[in-house]
Amino acid sequence: MSLFCFLWMPVFYLFSRSLSEDTVFEGGVSALLLGSITAVARFFLGSFISRGGFGLSLWLSGFVDVVCLPVLLPLAVYLLFIVLRVFGTLHGFLPFTLLWLIPVAAIRAVGWTIQRDPLHLVLIPLLWTALAAGIPFFINLILNRHPWVIIPAALGILALPFLSATVYWAFYSQRIMMGFLLLFPGLVPAVSYIVVSLVKKRA
Repeated sequence: MSLFCFLWMPVFYLFSRSLSEDTVFEGGVSALLLGSITAVARFFLGSFISRGGFGLSLWLSGFVDVVCLPVLLPLAVYLLFIVLRVFGTLHGFLPFTLLWLIPVAAIRAVGWTIQRDPLHLVLIPLLWTALAAGIPFFINLILNRHPWVIIPAALGILALPFLSATVYWAFYSQRIMMGFLLLFPGLVPAVSYIVVSLVKKRA
């Protein structure tokens, strides 16, 4: 399980790059550097939200400290780089985010291994991937400029982080059946991203 947490992000990054139509990706060094800085800072700063039982505080802790913020932060930074014209394409969200998460996952895996926490070692990398690939899937739908998909795609971008945090809350609260029922729809956008990339690659 520790190896899964260590290796999942770099393996999925290489897999996603093999499906990409872009042979060159700008921002790889920046992603690794910024990811390493945030991972070390998070290690020393600790959690931002204190857990108090299995209610709202646990859900907020999952959203901010564990599941969503580690993925939303590199997505936001990449968008800022585009606004500042550091990068020139919107198609680098996924590789930038995955590279950012490699050092984050490595440092988190050390702590979770010491705590002997299989839930975090397996579930969290999957949820990070669901967000890292799912949100770009919705962004690509919006970029296609079909009016009938813009609003659903925008709602999907907003809903996916909340769904992922709820999956974490359900599993952590021992609501295993609810966790699995919510996990599968949470993975659908990421799987759709992979399927679309495969179809484009073979076309």
